[in-house]
Amino acid sequence: IARTAQAPESWYLALLGFAEHFRTSSPPKIRLCVHCLQAVFQFKPPQRVEARTHLQLGSVLYHHTKNSELARSHLEKAIPQFEDVKFEAASLLSELYCQQNLVDSAKPLLRKAIQISQQTPYWHCRLLFQLAQLHTLEKDLVSACDLLGVGAEYARVVGSEYTRCCNLDLLLMERKLGEVHPLLTLCGTIVENWQGNPIQKESLRVFFLVLQVTHYLDAGQVKSVKPCLKQLQQCIQTISTLHDDEILPSNPADLFHWLPKEHMCVLVYLVTVMHSMQAGYLEKAQKYTDKALMQLEKLKMLDSSPILSTFQVILLEHIIMCRLVTGHKATALQEISQVCQLCQQSPRLFTNHAAQLHTLLGLYCISVNCMDNAEAQFTAALRLTTHQELWAFIVTNLASVYIREGNRHQELYSLLERINPDHNFPVSSHCLRAAAFYIRGLLSFFQGRYNEAKRFLRETLKMSNAEDLNRLTACSLVLLGHIFYVLGNHRESNNMVVPAMQLASKIPDMSVQLWSSALLKDLNKALGNTIDAHEAAQMHQNFSQQLLQDHIAACSLPEHNLISWTDGPPPGQFQAQNGPTSSLASLL
Repeated sequence: IARTAQAPESWYLALLGFAEHFRTSSPPKIRLCVHCLQAVFQFKPPQRVEARTHLQLGSVLYHHTKNSELARSHLEKAIPQFEDVKFEAASLLSELYCQQNLVDSAKPLLRKAIQISQQTPYWHCRLLFQLAQLHTLEKDLVSACDLLGVGAEYARVVGSEYTRCCNLDLLLMERKLGEVHPLLTLCGTIVENWQGNPIQKESLRVFFLVLQVTHYLDAGQVKSVKPCLKQLQQCIQTISTLHDDEILPSNPADLFHWLPKEHMCVLVYLVTVMHSMQAGYLEKAQKYTDKALMQLEKLKMLDSSPILSTFQVILLEHIIMCRLVTGHKATALQEISQVCQLCQQSPRLFTNHAAQLHTLLGLYCISVNCMDNAEAQFTAALRLTTHQELWAFIVTNLASVYIREGNRHQELYSLLERINPDHNFPVSSHCLRAAAFYIRGLLSFFQGRYNEAKRFLRETLKMSNAEDLNRLTACSLVLLGHIFYVLGNHRESNNMVVPAMQLASKIPDMSVQLWSSALLKDLNKALGNTIDAHEAAQMHQNFSQQLLQDHIAACSLPEHNLISWTDGPPPGQFQAQNGPTSSLASLL
């Protein structure tokens, strides 16, 4: 005790050291870390030390526990204090408010911090960025763009080309697809010409390339994006070999960091999964999803940053769609339930992904032939989204439900008018426009207007071949094959169905393989190829059995009850089913 009185710094440094040791232990010992930090207050520390300790406790509790109220209390005590503490406390507290869906509390806090931080370039840039993010969450893109523009101009004035480029890149995220090209060119030039810290340069390149790749994917240009995606993958490999202990930049504004290196790796995995899903490389999507989720589990042991849960949900959303295509409905349903659980833990996450959740449930309902439930899920999703591309995706799938039901003509024609690919298509996505042509072809086929169906399907094929949209190509080929079979043109039908089957096997798409094998069986019978007809019949039987077993397994899961949830937060508990609740006959 005598020693601590003589050297007040030593006990503080010792407690900090112990706290950090416990925080970074494997597994982390957060309770002991918190005890060490709380012990600081017993020594009646100076005001600056007390403020810093409140900040550290708030940060540890926020990032590593679910005790958000105690974290909030400590951060609020840190805010009125010294500049080196108050800005960090304001930044963390605004994140916590957002996680609790208290955006109206976060905005004035950030505005006040921004007003008094103009002489502190790093925090001024970071706080502007956070407030822009909040406006983005509220779909107020005009305010978000204004703030990012202010951030970019401020960075230019203080001589930080690095932070200026970060803000310009962020502006790209808010722009519509048709407005991004001038900004892309400007950002690309700044990134390539910028000379500075190697990690920051590569970090900027990753940011820029991620945005470039996602804009291509939003535009449904799967083939065109490949060179950018390859550059991005090479860039993340380069950045993973660089050490974090590079010389710190001399300009404080250059300390702005858009994302930690470890998070960037997960993000690159994520955009690779998005590309693989759109292109129809589903095994590749599975491989990169597994890698990303493994990395996420490791990161979440030390960091409960909300962005990690967002990454996890988006990865699961994509892999769920893959499972439904590859005939693993039961696994897909369990992963949908996992997304529900993640959303239950965060109101903000649920707000941002509720529409996607209902969309996934709608796709699952189609796969188990529960068409009334599919319609209800898609209707719920449409009610919850303002995102144009997601809206068009939902409407396209809802149209397919009405086509299968065969008695919803008025609703169907109303939907088709809103996604007419021949004129005024509502979004600039190449992929979604190609899908809209396919839906038109499907309707014409069911109505027996075969020449019209062929026109629509050839347009789909032309568009899907141009951008390597393999699943749309396979679906169009097998439907064209079916049309030629009905018209009695067996040779031409065979020329369509064989490549459809090959492509569907490569994806692999179970429904198209089932459809193709049934056609091949009938075609070969008609052509007198007895052996080939027998082989196709055997294939069809195998696919039927796999799909039937998976159907029964999925409908028997307690999570199957999720198909009835269309309003409010996702249910927490599921009651077991007595048995499959949907018809199996029409599935096969």
